[in-house]
Amino acid sequence: MSDLLSASVLTVFIASIIVQTMPLVIASVGETIGEQSGVLNLGIEGVMLIGALAGYATAIWTDSAWLGMLGGLLGGVVANLLMLVLNTWLGLNQIVVGLAVTLIGEGLTSVLYLQAFSKSPQSIPPNSWKIPLLSEIPVIGPAIFRQSGIFWACILLLIMVAFLLSRTNWGLATRSAGQKPSSLDAAGGSVMVTRSQAVLLNGAFVGLGGAYLSILTTGTFTPFMTNGLGFLAIVITMLSRGKVGWIVLTSLLYGIAVAVKNPLQLIGVSIPADVFQMLPFVVVMITLILFARSSVVPPALGAPYTRGAR
Repeated sequence: MSDLLSASVLTVFIASIIVQTMPLVIASVGETIGEQSGVLNLGIEGVMLIGALAGYATAIWTDSAWLGMLGGLLGGVVANLLMLVLNTWLGLNQIVVGLAVTLIGEGLTSVLYLQAFSKSPQSIPPNSWKIPLLSEIPVIGPAIFRQSGIFWACILLLIMVAFLLSRTNWGLATRSAGQKPSSLDAAGGSVMVTRSQAVLLNGAFVGLGGAYLSILTTGTFTPFMTNGLGFLAIVITMLSRGKVGWIVLTSLLYGIAVAVKNPLQLIGVSIPADVFQMLPFVVVMITLILFARSSVVPPALGAPYTRGAR
């Protein structure tokens, strides 16, 4: 038991919680932006995979994890262009298009990875954590400290989104597009422009979450590596009622459930590996059962908007 409470074990445990939680938090915040505007993105699983592969490939080819995160962000934006055109502009069924994006993302990333990396799989280079244009600054310490710059940059992005959604006219317009788009239209705003911005930001954050997963959490890419993480992000988004703080707290439950495996093994608790793989999803499902009645989704979620229609 004393080994379990040692500084090294606790450090690894906390670091594991962070790297497991952050991809889910980032993706959930992206889904929150989309849902608050009235756009349901069931393709988040596929978009995360595209962001994960784009981020991993960019980090390998440029020898920069920072550029890899940017590559994942751009990959998510490109992946969401299909959602933008078919859902937002043409008003097609958001559920059908979202599931199609998931299937496309899963298949496309598997094929591209097998073509580009299967013969010589690579891990993220150890010197890739230096900030571009500041590469002369030495990076000293274990991986968790080398990675901390990206972690804090993502935290700042999340704080900025929380502020913009709750305290700015842009946030008010975004929520209006999801709650009562006709009111936004009557006030002189554009539902189409507002939702288009939200969909692109949704893709950017979901792709960033996928890049975080491949670059920081695992250090590599494997086909289908999200393993349902995108669908968990949708559940967490609906439970959190548009509040970034609730997204973080709910995602932490998932992170703890994933990270608890190593401490339990250290104290000799013998639990089958399948139980550990199932535990995070069980925790989220229990949370859903307990708090589903209090969850609130925007009234116009999933409904296309036509100006002047009643």
